[in-house]
Amino acid sequence: MKTERSLDELYRDDPERADALAFGRRTGTSRRGFLEGAGLAAFGAAVGGSVPFAATMPGGLIPSALAQVQPATPAPTPAPAAPERKGPQLLNFPGKDARLVVLGERPLVAETPESLLNDDTTPTDKFFIRNNGQIPATTQTPEAWKFTIDGEVTNKLALTVGELKSKFKPATLRMVLECGANGRSFFSPPARGIQWTHGGVGAADWTGVRLADLLKAAGLKSSAVFTGNFGADPHLSGEPGRQALSRGVPIKKAMEPHNLIVWAMNGKPLELIHGFPVRLVIPGWPGSVSEKWLTRIWIRDKVHDGVGMGGTSYRVAIKPMVPGDKPDEKNFRDLESMPVRSIITSPANGAKFAGNTRELKLRGAAWAGDHAVRAVHVSIDFGASWRPATLAKPTNKYDWTRWSATVQLPSEGYYEIWSRATDARGVMQPHVAGNWNPQGYGGNPMHRVAVLVA
Repeated sequence: MKTERSLDELYRDDPERADALAFGRRTGTSRRGFLEGAGLAAFGAAVGGSVPFAATMPGGLIPSALAQVQPATPAPTPAPAAPERKGPQLLNFPGKDARLVVLGERPLVAETPESLLNDDTTPTDKFFIRNNGQIPATTQTPEAWKFTIDGEVTNKLALTVGELKSKFKPATLRMVLECGANGRSFFSPPARGIQWTHGGVGAADWTGVRLADLLKAAGLKSSAVFTGNFGADPHLSGEPGRQALSRGVPIKKAMEPHNLIVWAMNGKPLELIHGFPVRLVIPGWPGSVSEKWLTRIWIRDKVHDGVGMGGTSYRVAIKPMVPGDKPDEKNFRDLESMPVRSIITSPANGAKFAGNTRELKLRGAAWAGDHAVRAVHVSIDFGASWRPATLAKPTNKYDWTRWSATVQLPSEGYYEIWSRATDARGVMQPHVAGNWNPQGYGGNPMHRVAVLVA
């Protein structure tokens, strides 16, 4: 039986053959400088216009205009034949923008298209959704919700949300919250799990109390090593007492002044889907440590061993491993600070402009986990040349850095806009996702959008 494959699958499995089949490029030759004649005509027809920078287009990289839309729910194993190409499944959830893309329904997971992240502060209705268990029922009044801080402390705390608000000084900070698997879909071969692109991220204004203030009030013992964070979300199985997720952070990270126990998001009470009535926000690290529906912070004398800790869960390879190979768990460490990333939020991928357009104004965002963003560069000629973007000053640490740039276009045609960020250490976004790991953490390739001037 003949097996049909999508263009995405062809480029993932055999980029050179994909080029040959799609555009008539001879195998064994480079696409850079080769696209001419029939090959160039085929490419132009595919993308809808001429390609001014065809001479610098790299081989083996699927054009942004032809990249398949993200499927709603990835299959756990390859199907014998590629399914019919369909558009993304869009979210239908009260209070949420209907343009969010559903990546999973059990548990509910939805990402935000990059063009919807153009606001300095991400509106709550555009904020991504990531659950690991069921959404808990809340019958208590918000002020009566109770959580505890216990374990390796001298003064166990059992506080209601009302007491949290009245006894401790509040703070409001705009900070990025990002799913640990953001970018997973860019790994080759595919990694296990929800196939995020760049949209598992948002920067909200969070209002709450500094976690460090509560830990000081509890009195950390010298034996305190790690937190174990617990929420009220039931396991998907519904089995009583079984945790959906319970992760934690080292005490050094927990004591940073930007970590908050929050009750408000963007000036309003937390919505249930985002952790109402109270949640943790631990910025810069995977969002899985920012427990929603918070019930307990257990201060431990060893590394926490809850659900989502150990093995290859939220962990990356120390020494590079062969993509697709069986993991050696001794070669893995926890994913801590999230990698540097930039996105283009305007124009949107697939945008079309009038044929006389010769200037494009670009806008985007960049962030780098625990680190500051040093620079963002953009390219319109497939990376042959780069120009710096202008960076706006973040409101506080862990806010994302908004950037802007203006580029000149030599003619009408098909263009790809590429962006790459560099953090304060000099670490730069790669062209493609690197450091493959079986669960696809840390994938942060540069962002590309296609535009057509015609």
